[in-house]
Amino acid sequence: MSSDQLSPLVADLHLLTVLAATKSFTEAARRLGVSKASASMRISDLERSTGVTLVRRTTRSVGLTEAGQQLVNDMQPAFNRISESYTSVKDLVGEPRGLIRVTAPVALGRQHLAPCVASFLKRFPDIHIELDLTDRFVNLANEGFDLAIRHTSVPPETHVAWMLCETRSILLASADYLARRGVPAHPSELAAHDCLLYLGNQAGNWTFVHNTRRKSPERAGVNIAGSLKVNNSEVLREALLAGLGIGLLPDFSLPLTKPGEKQPALVQVLPDWQVQGFFGERIYALRPWSAQVPKAVTCLVDHLRESFADGFGKAVNRASTDNAAP
Repeated sequence: MSSDQLSPLVADLHLLTVLAATKSFTEAARRLGVSKASASMRISDLERSTGVTLVRRTTRSVGLTEAGQQLVNDMQPAFNRISESYTSVKDLVGEPRGLIRVTAPVALGRQHLAPCVASFLKRFPDIHIELDLTDRFVNLANEGFDLAIRHTSVPPETHVAWMLCETRSILLASADYLARRGVPAHPSELAAHDCLLYLGNQAGNWTFVHNTRRKSPERAGVNIAGSLKVNNSEVLREALLAGLGIGLLPDFSLPLTKPGEKQPALVQVLPDWQVQGFFGERIYALRPWSAQVPKAVTCLVDHLRESFADGFGKAVNRASTDNAAP
């Protein structure tokens, strides 16, 4: 096969690997900067040249045939090596540059990541960031993200993980709600309260450990119920402020106030108890494992570690001291 024939074939094979990851002609075309019609035509040309069907097309999804999957399995490692080698050479000279696709939870992204991104882009004008804020689980490799900012206790072993700071969950309610319903003195009393739930976590029960220096601290579990389940901590925070019940918020989603402003009327409940296994204990920057990390990604991670170094302790202390439960 001549080099003139090989060049377009390699491009079409790469398109097939991207299509396998995205399972969408629209997303594959967007990622490669071509039209959807062009992507579809190139795959059809590839199928004609191989003489076999490579892609199963339906009105709702795109999948690979056995032959298509075999091609992807054989070609993907080579394309990964090409990408890593190219990135390594490009990073040898000049300022870091290029596009970084980042995903992060909505509340964390809006309240804390957005200011970091703004200051980062001023420092590195040749880097561009595409920031996707979502509270759903994102498969970084399949959806083409370079970095994910996530709260977890144990990062996946298949990823490179940089810890940015510690985080924890805070049990909160409005002062008005506690005035109406009373202040629980023990986790077991939460069973008699309206509890607002974060959808996707431990939906029906909370587990607590007493904050003590003893080797065997007291543990308590309680089945809880309430009128609202939601998958966004900002919406949960607004429901707490409205007095709908007691709920758990990650410390990064506590109400923010500027100096001199009146503190929001959220009160920490059961401050001597720590909830277990909820939003995770640390904030990480995660990336699917690769032998070479692009210089632009490394610069962003370093900037985030610097920006998040103090964590969210000030917000937690403010909720504990300014709004103490009676």
